[in-house]
Amino acid sequence: MANGDEDGVVHDLFSLLSSEDRNFLVHNNADQVEISSLSGKIVGLYFSGSWCGPCRRFTPSLVEVYQDLASKGDFEVVFISSDRDDKSFSGYFSEMPWLAIPFSDLEARKRLKELFKVRGIPNLVIIDANGKVSTDQGTRVVMEHGVDGYPFTAEKINFLKEQEAAAKENQSLSSLLVSRSRDYLISKDGSKVPVSELEGKMVGLYFSLHTHKPCQDFTQALLKFHEKLKEKGENFEIVLISLDYEEEHFKQGFQVPWLALPFKAKSCEKLARHFELENVPTLVIIGQDGKTLRPNAVELIEEYGIEAYPFTAEKIAELADISKAKLEEQTLESLLVAGDRNFVIEKTGSKVPVSELAGKHIMLYFSAHWCPPCRAFMPKLIKAYNQIKAKDSAFEIIFISSDRDHSSFKEFFSTMPWLALPLGDPRKALVQRKFKIQGIPALVAISPNGQTLSTQARQLIQAYGADAYPFTEEHLKHLEEKLEEEAKGWPEKVKSELHAEHELTRVLHHEYVCWCREPGSGWSFYCKECDFHLHPRCALSNKEGTKADAPNAMEGYICDGDVCRKV
Repeated sequence: MANGDEDGVVHDLFSLLSSEDRNFLVHNNADQVEISSLSGKIVGLYFSGSWCGPCRRFTPSLVEVYQDLASKGDFEVVFISSDRDDKSFSGYFSEMPWLAIPFSDLEARKRLKELFKVRGIPNLVIIDANGKVSTDQGTRVVMEHGVDGYPFTAEKINFLKEQEAAAKENQSLSSLLVSRSRDYLISKDGSKVPVSELEGKMVGLYFSLHTHKPCQDFTQALLKFHEKLKEKGENFEIVLISLDYEEEHFKQGFQVPWLALPFKAKSCEKLARHFELENVPTLVIIGQDGKTLRPNAVELIEEYGIEAYPFTAEKIAELADISKAKLEEQTLESLLVAGDRNFVIEKTGSKVPVSELAGKHIMLYFSAHWCPPCRAFMPKLIKAYNQIKAKDSAFEIIFISSDRDHSSFKEFFSTMPWLALPLGDPRKALVQRKFKIQGIPALVAISPNGQTLSTQARQLIQAYGADAYPFTEEHLKHLEEKLEEEAKGWPEKVKSELHAEHELTRVLHHEYVCWCREPGSGWSFYCKECDFHLHPRCALSNKEGTKADAPNAMEGYICDGDVCRKV
């Protein structure tokens, strides 16, 4: 129910919030307030718990909205705790200026959670003055709109969305950075700089989280970029949009020569939503006309530095041509040699010159000991490595570690039959950026002439094992044809008692986990709505209702008889 109670149910607040021997709610000083006093008010039912990090971060935002609305006298919040003991409840409730269901009334708290189908916290259900649910997405409304979301009706929320859409169409620097109560930015010494001073300049809005290592790394690259532009006299400014939760982290991340929105300014979340922020670091480039020139220039600056400026379409096209030419000229040495760092190492620590690997099929293996999926993938990769080596000695893998200390690196590397870059080698950052590695484990396949064959080699090994070698397009096409041949005579869709809710469709997946808890690759009978997989053998042996012995539920599933459903 994104925008209210679709069934039009009218809730009686007294029946909703009372119990057989209780007709009151409590303040955090233990004062009792009769439930009848809430009649005719807008009431937010706040499901939350002290142990929940997102709840602790959201509560101050709700407190601010509550206090801003206090003068109206028609809005109240009732805390419904998910805490496990009275001490935790009392400590958390002491931070709240509103009412609560007494911690001792466990039955009432459980009943309300079940009634409103609360599956996660924080959750804020808004009930209007007539007893109808305005929205069960109150948490999102408060986070996105704050007090402007009042009275939290579907009409008000739609109006705010229309306003935001209009703001996108009529975007200017002032519409982005000026609020009703603030027309300035701040420098690291605390002085105020009017937003108007940035008009007519190119501006980079830097969304960052100082505690996030990729943001710390990019800040260093951005400092060099900014310094070089200033040396050239370019009219370019940066504005930090900090998403840090703690003011101390904000201050640590603001030891830079550019401007910022004040800590916890409401505009920060609004701007993140305006630009549909997906990750950090993000650097949005605003042109001299106040329009968005580039939605994210982080990769451009990391790869090209000052050469990426001024981020125009013509400049980007020029850089793309240069990159294409470099790609065509790529060799193993161009990837793995940097100055006097022209070697990889064996487990003994002995150096192997990169030049000795030229002319071989190479796989770059990005992994780490601390990463459970990496450890789970290792046996399959070792098996494939040994099988490929038996067929072709001109093949090697190079481990590129994301471990945090030498003992973890050595322990993990000792289980591998291949080579590695030394831990902490600066070449790691270069190849990681080159291949846009966003997660581990990852495998990149390089041809004997140094060209990139695939950045998805992990998925290919997972699906085909050693048969994926040598990772050429022609060979992979042949494997897919074999899979098509394998599926001849299989139905496109099946019904199975193992997933009675929906029909299952035959699809290709490089890797998945079946209902029977075993991993699979290649063909799967799949329910997209429930993200549910069956091996062909499991699906086809049960398609006519033949029941299998239900396994114990894997994590994330609930088994009910012969059907396991994803939670």
